[in-house]
Amino acid sequence: MAKKILVIDDDQHLRTSVSFSMEKAGFAVFEAQDGVEGIDMFKKFSPDLIILDVMMPKLDGTETCREVRKLSNVPIVFLTSAGEEIDRIVGLEMGADDYITKPFSPRELVARVKAIFRRVDQLSQKKIDIEQTDPSQLLKIGRILIDLEQCMVLLDGKEIAMTAVELKLLSSFARRPKKVFERDSIMTQAYGDNVVVSDRTIDSHIRKIRQKFAEFGVDPIETVHGIGYKLSPSLLD
Repeated sequence: MAKKILVIDDDQHLRTSVSFSMEKAGFAVFEAQDGVEGIDMFKKFSPDLIILDVMMPKLDGTETCREVRKLSNVPIVFLTSAGEEIDRIVGLEMGADDYITKPFSPRELVARVKAIFRRVDQLSQKKIDIEQTDPSQLLKIGRILIDLEQCMVLLDGKEIAMTAVELKLLSSFARRPKKVFERDSIMTQAYGDNVVVSDRTIDSHIRKIRQKFAEFGVDPIETVHGIGYKLSPSLLD
């Protein structure tokens, strides 16, 4: 069955162009002219992906994204103008999967949509694999799922690549989400009792973990000044 795509944009010419390209690529396409109509059509047709304009009447793209995210984790691609950097960042922080800047090549948009579907399919396979994992090797805390057996971290169902040391650190935070870890404790969790590294090394690991989560608009670790670090409360929602 063809994947269903919902195009939400107040520009009829653009909607027609995008719809034509998507249908030519083998997708089933539905159109909405604003966010209000888009949410209604989302509830009616349950699309597999949404292409969403930022600047629209009645309900703009960021508000539409927020409403959709209350209902589903369906992939969302934002369409933005060159000068809409702030809106683009806000959209990504709220859960958009990708964005493309106008004017754009329809072929590029089709390629990005196909890439998202490939990631979704790969993730579905990984979820099947997770079902085979020993439950004692799974850590689920708030928005994070850590598979210790497969060395895999999922945030809201999206994989984040981690090194072995980064996985150990994040697992330590996840096991005791309200604990503030001093640097010596973090060092022991990461390297054991027989290895000594500098505070700078620990800070570097924390920074790299933050950088990886930042791609999804999330800071996973909270700095407790003068003491150390703890898991961010934002991940516990």
